[in-house]
Amino acid sequence: MTSLLTSPRQDQVVAESLPAGGLDQNKFDCRAVWYPLAYEEDLDRRRPTRFTLLGEDLVIWWDESAQQWRVYADQCPHRLAPLSEGRINEAGQLECPYHGWTFAGSGQCQAIPQQYADGRAHTSKRACVRALPTRVAQGLLFAFPGAVELAEKVALPLVDVLEEDQSEWVCLNTFRDLPYDAFTLMENVLDSSHIPYTHHKTVGKRSNVSPVDLEIVHGDRQGFTGVWEEGPRKGTLGKQTTTFIAPGLMWHDLTSKQFGRTLTVVYATPIRPGECRLFARFPFKFPSKLPRLAIGLTPRWYSHLGQNRVLEDDQIFLHFQERFVQSKGGSPNYEKACYLPTKADLFVAEFHRWIEQYQVQPFGESSLPDRQSVEQLMDRYHSHTKHCHSCRNALANIEKIQTGSLAIAIACLVGLPMVCLSFTPNFALGLGLTILTGLGFSLWAGLGKFKQSFYRGNPIPPRNMPDKS
Repeated sequence: MTSLLTSPRQDQVVAESLPAGGLDQNKFDCRAVWYPLAYEEDLDRRRPTRFTLLGEDLVIWWDESAQQWRVYADQCPHRLAPLSEGRINEAGQLECPYHGWTFAGSGQCQAIPQQYADGRAHTSKRACVRALPTRVAQGLLFAFPGAVELAEKVALPLVDVLEEDQSEWVCLNTFRDLPYDAFTLMENVLDSSHIPYTHHKTVGKRSNVSPVDLEIVHGDRQGFTGVWEEGPRKGTLGKQTTTFIAPGLMWHDLTSKQFGRTLTVVYATPIRPGECRLFARFPFKFPSKLPRLAIGLTPRWYSHLGQNRVLEDDQIFLHFQERFVQSKGGSPNYEKACYLPTKADLFVAEFHRWIEQYQVQPFGESSLPDRQSVEQLMDRYHSHTKHCHSCRNALANIEKIQTGSLAIAIACLVGLPMVCLSFTPNFALGLGLTILTGLGFSLWAGLGKFKQSFYRGNPIPPRNMPDKS
């Protein structure tokens, strides 16, 4: 089902607060920040989950005794085997798959099976795993990759308006691992002017294009806020405000008579150069109960299929575009490499000025990996389905139904000659078996085609398909 924003926000009141990005006001440190790693509903408390943040392999697991999520560096200190390949053992501890060393709490080793009962090697600091601070808020698991002692002093990057009147918000959400940088994603979603063209026939229409007159209201090291007074769809929906929280959160806020209050929220979590995890959230506060009811009844996996289609509208060209930008010198030369003559690009330009002014480099001077093929770019299974609890279960159920329909069809097909060639042919039974055979094979074939939607997308976006006459 579609999730509501009802996850409790953990207490963030601290004696001393620090800004995200570190203490050097001339730079922004991308490690001194909280990042979302997963929606809590997509994590499995029975087994560890692998994730990569800022190039570091991590393992996420549920600590039953402490009733909280743990995030460790995904390397056992013994022989550097990935802990994500291990298990959560009967004692509720994370167990290495190689030699069975176990860990709990803030990374302390609990047991080394190969030492004698009175051995103390597990108490050494060298036996500990690096543990990242974690918090859960607004349905997301966050981790802090920087210095542990700073974590509690840095606020989580949250959408503050969602803390107000929580019961009135209904939220659609999705996520996907994208084949381009977190900053390429952030640049793209800050730009509302691309929607009528890029997303024509999905969430936009070319006929809605108009001048986009953006204004910056406030900006500093922590981000900026801006406004589009006319708003989308030629002003028919009203004013839209935009908030960018450095380095990887932005939302558009729009209130209209037609749809009530609507937010478009995007988190961009950097995985490695040329790859990020998108968390997209669409909170609504409707003026009537019917739309809220309709969204609440929509299976989460079904909405994910449509949202993946929207993401694929620009997936191919953004993957190529960021390589062109890098070849021109990257963000410091962005306004020289790209021609930005209208105010529609103001938020994009402001974002790149923030990168340049505060020397923001999540991966240093690392280059992007080689281009992927179109087939690789359209992958849905490894970038979403296998990580998504609802889509993974839906796919498994579809495969069960498909197998069952094939079994029924084959059984009916085998039984049909027996009925037709018997001494007392039963016309009605024969007709029924014929119909069941056809329906069984048709359902098997139809589900086979449908389930491909969980594996890959269509490289031809709707905007490039001919209009129906």
